[in-house]
Amino acid sequence: MSSRSSQGCCCLSHFNKDNGRFLLLAVLIAVYLAAGATVFSALERPSEVETQRRWSRTLQNFSKIFNISMPELRDFLRSYEAAMAAGIRADALRPRWDFTGAFYFVGTVVSTIGFGMTTPATVAGKVFLIIYGLFGCAGTILFFNLFLERIISLLAFIMKACHERQLRRSGLLPPNFRRGSAVSEMDSLAGWKPSVYHVMLILGIFAFTLACCASAMYTAVEGWNYIDSLYYCFVTFSTIGFGDLVSSQNAVYQNQGLYRFGNFMFILMGVSCIYSLFNVISIVIKEVLNWLLKKFGCRCCSKCHKSSARLGRRNAITPGSRFRRHNISVETDGQYDSDTEGRRLSGEMISMKELTASNKVSLAILQKQLSEMANGYPRNVSMNSRQNGFSAGIGALAIMNNRLVETSDSR
Repeated sequence: MSSRSSQGCCCLSHFNKDNGRFLLLAVLIAVYLAAGATVFSALERPSEVETQRRWSRTLQNFSKIFNISMPELRDFLRSYEAAMAAGIRADALRPRWDFTGAFYFVGTVVSTIGFGMTTPATVAGKVFLIIYGLFGCAGTILFFNLFLERIISLLAFIMKACHERQLRRSGLLPPNFRRGSAVSEMDSLAGWKPSVYHVMLILGIFAFTLACCASAMYTAVEGWNYIDSLYYCFVTFSTIGFGDLVSSQNAVYQNQGLYRFGNFMFILMGVSCIYSLFNVISIVIKEVLNWLLKKFGCRCCSKCHKSSARLGRRNAITPGSRFRRHNISVETDGQYDSDTEGRRLSGEMISMKELTASNKVSLAILQKQLSEMANGYPRNVSMNSRQNGFSAGIGALAIMNNRLVETSDSR
């Protein structure tokens, strides 16, 4: 009965911890949004007011010079806005719905960038977009998740290869040891877990380098300044897609085929990298939330605290712990008299014989764990849990679960 109550208390505390983390994240996001709105309002509002004033002055001057009434002029401007929405510009641009233009459009759809430069105008096109985007966006998100999984596996493989090289240099591995042997097959990559901070650093450096190279190309080909090019790279790679700057829209470019291929590769690699970086940063944010919850004093019941304190002191020796094991019998080298028992319960020093006898089971478990660590961490599978398509989780968090140091169950 007591075990059931303690188990229910642990489940309740875990449920409350998840709720607390969700509510804390919601509050922090609300504060983050309010702070961002304050900063952008202070930065952009004066420019918006000045632009509106200048535009009103231009319309009035145009109406007086050409003797056109303001309602007629505004009707003309509405027609021009409708033409812009259909993809028509004053300057000559590439066709919107030839094969290359349509391929560019579906790329922005499935990657969820959605610049807004090209939109379907027919009813059939809008209906097809709904069906096409449903499966296309899901497949592309899966591609991004698998890209992140390959990055983590590559780092784990590099860690393992460096460790084997170090062992080979120190002479701990046989000279004829190869990765294709039976020994290396037992040594699974599941035991090699890179830190989330290392993954974040590598992805950050790669994304920054990619954005700098792409910005240099856009500055030379599109004629943008370098800051606008960097801004475009972040907006595109993060799939925000404002549409104020869009690459590869002119009718003719020098080395047009090479530029469009480079533009496609930069966008593909940039979106995959930034998506992976965002998911890794979310793990760091989750760690910060857990730290904040601990600081706020979210605590479990007293039994959970006692059990966690016992598990935390792995190397501590508790006097009389042998007699609290009800399901495990340990053969000792002799019987203990009342004096010895009283000495143990009083917390005095115990002899080496008593230490060895009371920790035989712990040493056996430790030996088993060391053997498992040498052959790669085993996968813990609950026999009572029902296995289905959602048992391992969904999305990038499920892919990173138990594959990084910070998300490992063995922490």
